Amino acid sequence: MQISTFDPPTERVETLAPGVRRIVAANPSPMTFRGTNTYILGSEKLFLIDPGPDDPVHLQAILDTIGTAGLQFIFVTHSHLDHSPLAATLALQTGAPVLAFGDSQAGRSAVMQELAGSGLAGGGEGVDPFFSPDQIVSDGEILATNEWQLEFIHTPGHMGNHMAVRWGDAIFTGDLVMGWASSLVSPPDGDLTDFIASCEKLKTRKPEILYPGHGAPVPEAMKRINWLIDHRQERTADILTALAMKPQTIPMLTKEVYSETDPALHPAAARNIFAHLVHLHQRDLVTANPKLSPSAAFALRRPKAAKT
Repeated sequence: MQISTFDPPTERVETLAPGVRRIVAANPSPMTFRGTNTYILGSEKLFLIDPGPDDPVHLQAILDTIGTAGLQFIFVTHSHLDHSPLAATLALQTGAPVLAFGDSQAGRSAVMQELAGSGLAGGGEGVDPFFSPDQIVSDGEILATNEWQLEFIHTPGHMGNHMAVRWGDAIFTGDLVMGWASSLVSPPDGDLTDFIASCEKLKTRKPEILYPGHGAPVPEAMKRINWLIDHRQERTADILTALAMKPQTIPMLTKEVYSETDPALHPAAARNIFAHLVHLHQRDLVTANPKLSPSAAFALRRPKAAKT
């Protein structure tokens, strides 16, 4: 429904709730939907979430919205090119420090570090290689002023350094949870095991509404998070069913599992398949021959016969 109804003006501020404003950057694409959402929280001591792409028009829209109020912090949910590049310029213009979990390598799981070390590159939005926050914030850390209080939640899965922010009963979810599409999980940036764990983590906060990095607010927060977990589990089951027939490569699995999907979207689907296979490999449910990589042949791991 959001795909047809969510069509906000770009580079113009909109008030979504008391103390919550949004500016949508003019960078629409299949990965960013209508554009990146930049959020500005507070009225006097401002907290900005995701400055967005390095675009002078978007920068000016932010500066015009801030006006004479004091920008206290610039927070980056994760360092993909549609979220973080404007942070450094905005910090220079305003004097506000940039906060994040870490640089573009931070939070990456051991298996993703190994895949990246083998030469596997990410897909999707692209990584900001120059991103470096002024201040690192940790999981569970609280930041408060006399106007507001926020909790930082480390939520890897879409990217290792991904964080969400809780504001009362709302959570700003970056690209972990969105209403218009399921999040991209593309190794070595994305890790499906981490993604599912992060969704479960958000559920413990029992949010009432989600404000995603792209698309409209998600009012049925718990329902959407549960749907994402179920969707990933169903896709995993589809892959296991396909492998039960015979060992297969990623192109073979993509063609079978995504048989009703436009072939033009199969390259992105193949990265998603690989994310699921890494997840299954980590759980010791599949084997990869000769080693774990996008070019491997995958098979179900057969249980060892009991000794007699």
